[in-house]
Formats: sequence, C-alpha cells, structure tokens
Amino acid sequence: MGMESENEGRFYVVATPIGNLEDITLRAIRILREVDLVLAEDTRTTAKLFEAHDISTPLESYTQHTSDAKHRWIVDQLQQGKKIALVSEAGTPGISDPGVRIISQVAAEGIPIIPIPGASALTAALSIAGISVSRFLFLGFLPHKKGRQKLLKSLSAIEYPIVLYESPYRIGKTLQQLHEHLGDRHVVVLREATKMYEEIIRGTLAEVLKHPSITKPLGEFVVIVDKK
Repeated sequence: MGMESENEGRFYVVATPIGNLEDITLRAIRILREVDLVLAEDTRTTAKLFEAHDISTPLESYTQHTSDAKHRWIVDQLQQGKKIALVSEAGTPGISDPGVRIISQVAAEGIPIIPIPGASALTAALSIAGISVSRFLFLGFLPHKKGRQKLLKSLSAIEYPIVLYESPYRIGKTLQQLHEHLGDRHVVVLREATKMYEEIIRGTLAEVLKHPSITKPLGEFVVIVDKK
C-alpha cells in the first residue's frame, strides 16, 4: 500500500485497559485524542478512562444492538474523511465483544483499518500460565445453553491447551463440566486481571473447584486448561 492521504477516512481499533487505567499505550492515548469520534461499548467506562488521561474526544455508544442505520452512518462518516476509533468496554476490541460487525463493514468498503494493540485478558493470562501455549484453542465465553454440551464433549479430542472466559455466575459450573469431560487436568485461572484483587489460581481442576475464589466467586475469569 502507498501512503494514506491525510484526507482519507481511517478506522482505528484501539485496545484499552482491562482494569488498571495505566495499561494503555502512549500511541493509544494520542489516537484517542486525535480522532473525530470514539465509538465505545460502554460510554461510562470509557468516560472514566478519558478523564484519567485528559481525552476530550466526542463519545458515541456502539453495542451489539446498534442499528443498521447507525452502521451506515459510521461508514458514511469515514467515507467523508472522518477519523473514528473503536474501543470495547475493556481490552482489545473484536475479541468476545460487538466490534466484529462494524469492522467487517468498514473493511468491505475498503476504508483503512489500523489496529492499536494493547491490553488483553487473553494474552495477560497466557503470559503467566507457565503452560506451553504455542498452540491453543480459544473459546471465548461458552454458550449458556444451546450447543454447550456438544461443545464440551468435543473438547476431549483437542490436543492442546483450551482457553476460555467466564463470569462469576458460571465459573463453578464451567469448571465442574470441564472436569467431567476432560478429567482432572492441570488448570490456571486468572481472576480480575490487572485489578486490585487480581489472583492466579493453579492446580488440578478438582483442586481449583475447592478454592474459595471459585466457591464464592467475584470478578471475571480467564481459564487455561492444559492438554492431556
């Protein structure tokens, strides 16, 4: 590709902190200040980030419920030369959040998309796992009902570590079902990554199920189950 014109619209996909507000790059702060508009999954969360880093760019909501008309408006703004950034509630957009739809539409129009990398609960957990993760299967959040059992049954055939996100409401159930389908494998659980009560729990699935932070869970979890 040649040099992009300054008058050309650009769409920035910007990683933001997953907890600690210091976990944002200098480049991300600059881009969020320079763009014409920031699309945010949760404008209240992003407003706190903006206040912490002296960013005053206009904010608009972008969620899984954003209308087709709003999508067309966003693309139209970019085609007129506007610079727009997308942020999720926390971490890197496009991973287990609503960003995929607008990113695919912008890509289809041939508008430049620029990733601004940074914090991710997934990579944070992988980095401290102490498990070889040159290959792994990432499942995001497991389905709550439809397809859940079929997916769980299929996991026993996977020959590398399995990584997933889980909420405090289902962490116990999910670990119990993983134990039933995979046996008593080694597991690493990262709770509340980068936040005040960050915790790393290691052991077998049976051991971790008895841990106080699992029996009385609080916060968000990343689970890494080692291969057989």
